[in-house]
Amino acid sequence: MATRCLGEEAVNEVGKAACERLGKGGVVAGADSGFGAYSRLLREPGAVALGFWGMVGRFPIAMRPISCLLLISAVTGSLGDAGAVAAAMLVAQGLASPALGRLADRVSQRRVLLTACAAHAAAITSLVVAILLGAPLWLLVVAAAATGCASVSFTSFMRARWTKMVDHGLLRTAFALESVLDETIFLLGPLLVTALAGAHPAAGLVACAVLTTAGSVMVALHRKSEPVPAPTAERPPRAIGVPGVRVLMVAYAGMGFQLGAVDVTMVAFAREWSMPALGGVFLSLTAVGSLAAGVVFGAVDAKLPPRRLLTVTTGVLALGAVPLAFAGSPLMMGFLAVVAGIAIAPALITGSTLLESLAPKGSLSEGFSWLTSAGAVGIASGTAVGGRLADAGFARSAWVAVGGGVLALALSVGGRAALRPRQETTAQ
Repeated sequence: MATRCLGEEAVNEVGKAACERLGKGGVVAGADSGFGAYSRLLREPGAVALGFWGMVGRFPIAMRPISCLLLISAVTGSLGDAGAVAAAMLVAQGLASPALGRLADRVSQRRVLLTACAAHAAAITSLVVAILLGAPLWLLVVAAAATGCASVSFTSFMRARWTKMVDHGLLRTAFALESVLDETIFLLGPLLVTALAGAHPAAGLVACAVLTTAGSVMVALHRKSEPVPAPTAERPPRAIGVPGVRVLMVAYAGMGFQLGAVDVTMVAFAREWSMPALGGVFLSLTAVGSLAAGVVFGAVDAKLPPRRLLTVTTGVLALGAVPLAFAGSPLMMGFLAVVAGIAIAPALITGSTLLESLAPKGSLSEGFSWLTSAGAVGIASGTAVGGRLADAGFARSAWVAVGGGVLALALSVGGRAALRPRQETTAQ
């Protein structure tokens, strides 16, 4: 999912040589490795605060869709309407995220975060009120779309901030920490929503507004990590104009497709065994596998350049879904769910590392937002296609999931030339 050296000149030949090695995926001698890298990262001034408030701000990513489902189904009794409203929110967010990222690169993340969180609070309040008052479906869809449009891609903004916050020796560890926090959010978010719904069905959406506002304000005030917007006269090219970024987008869409189809596979398996509650357990086990692998991957001193690492991680990701089609018992599926999750975080971390080395200077927020949106589209597509095939048996959705991983692998191999970092391209 890279090189630091953004807009900075090396002060001597040794510094230049170090940057060159880093641009090619090398490692600077003396940099912390192993799990000590996390300790060093969190000792950086402001790192703990940035990580914590960034996690608070993006907790609603794992809460908004299920909060919509619970509230609307509780008020109207219609899961179909609830699904349409949640989908409208997700699609709107996917479409708006790159535009908000581009705007942040131009006028600063701080302005975008503060403006967007105010708009988000107003939109989500209108959505809650409309649902409770029994408004027609079209009005709920409009309010949900407005909420999605005002939801910045916190994951993208945070990764852009880490590139400004830490030196290059810690950048991959920072991306690993972000992936671990993402998995933690998707483990705890649904549980928090379920607990809040016990008090009132609308409590989940209200909590989303509060968490988004608090996280946005506190991250906006974290000036040390804020990427510097490019001067008006020196606007950087759009990130999507870079061939390597487009290659990564398609690869992310393939990975997302696999993840969406894998989710459906596990739910379908639980249904076939007449244990529907196990579906959520299997999904959590996948997140556990990803979380554990992400922690280790961020601590390992990788010797391969990021382009080759992407090939390895996407290959493992695709292979990890194959055994799901042959699961013969819930116990076996539980084990295979962990296996299927092992390559998720490493692949996303590698993609982030590559994006940082490919996107034009000053376009990181936009670039990361494009990857997030591509992944979301992939997940939605994988869920839809996998759901259709799951009716005929969980094995079919498992095989279609493998197809998404194969697509990501093919892009990592066939697009290797386009994934060459900026420094290497400039040097030729």
